[in-house]
Amino acid sequence: MQDHDDNQKDAVRGRRQFLQCMAWAGAGTLWLMKGGVLQARALDGLAGDEAADASFSFVQISDSHIGFHKEPNPDVVATLRAALAKINAQPDKPDFLLHTGDLTHLSKPEEFDTLSGVMQEAKAAHTFYVPGEHDVIGDNGAEFFRRFGQRQSSGGWYSFDHRGVHFVGLVNVLNLKAGGFGSLGADQLAWLKKDLASRSAETPVVVFAHMPLWQLYPQWGWGTDDSAEAMSYLRRFGSVSVLNGHIHQIQQKVEGNITFYTARSTAYPQPAPGKADAPGPLKDIAPGSLQTYLGVREVRHVRGKQALAVTEEVLA
Repeated sequence: MQDHDDNQKDAVRGRRQFLQCMAWAGAGTLWLMKGGVLQARALDGLAGDEAADASFSFVQISDSHIGFHKEPNPDVVATLRAALAKINAQPDKPDFLLHTGDLTHLSKPEEFDTLSGVMQEAKAAHTFYVPGEHDVIGDNGAEFFRRFGQRQSSGGWYSFDHRGVHFVGLVNVLNLKAGGFGSLGADQLAWLKKDLASRSAETPVVVFAHMPLWQLYPQWGWGTDDSAEAMSYLRRFGSVSVLNGHIHQIQQKVEGNITFYTARSTAYPQPAPGKADAPGPLKDIAPGSLQTYLGVREVRHVRGKQALAVTEEVLA
């Protein structure tokens, strides 16, 4: 029993070190968990039996910012369409899409109208949404929740189960704290604790929200003020994946059984933490290279494996 525990700890440590080293890995890589160790496969090098093991997949898109029309991307509708075209071109249609917020840039009704129309081009059966801070300007999210809310709770947060995986959509962009930190609040945390209580520790859990649920870069408000309490409810599960948007770039972190993934935007990149005076659209990029900064994420659930396989794809 002690040897088994030690092996598990070694696997977790190795997984943590490997992911931290690969936090800025390029696109087109599929991560598979085999024997407790993550292995990389190029998209065109995925063995047939490995692909067949996938029981389902879904795609995360984020930060479409419909209504933005400045450098470096004056046509964010076109790049969102390019993202959806890439998703639609996949040989295996994803079961659903997750949009992790900032659908719009200024929460205007016409921006939501445009977003709704473009998203109809997606061939996935359903899209789940959570709001970004740009979706709740002026009305505390009333228009967003009217159009895209799941109406499962009065606060807009919700959960669902899909083929043995439990998904939790959280809202952390209302009542922002000093410095721009996200906040979950007591009501949502109480709901989350209750929602998870009846789940087996062997159930894979996917949590998605807009702002990072770890203190990624406090100087820019890239984090959620009370996320530590939420994570305390998730530590008993064997596999937890946390998907966020907001920072418009890929960074990853592993804490024990919890892996945090931030996502690219379909609109524009932002500077790496501390590489500019403040966050905001990254304008100093080479001509013609915008689409190498934008992308989508495919996630596969593999039968018999706890960890999810994550593929990053740029639009270029």
